[in-house]
Amino acid sequence: MTLIWALLLMLMLTYVVSSMVGVAFNLQTALLLGVGVTVLVYVIPAILPNPAEQDSHQ
Repeated sequence: MTLIWALLLMLMLTYVVSSMVGVAFNLQTALLLGVGVTVLVYVIPAILPNPAEQDSHQ
């Protein structure tokens, strides 16, 4: 499901930015960005350390 949302958001973002800049919409760029964002969404939480659990005994 994350891949679908990332692709949809990147397609929208690429379309809007290309329209604002005045260049042709490139589907391949949008799909590549969508896959890249999906990979980052899965990799970054795996790399970041878990926050230390707080001790509830005070």
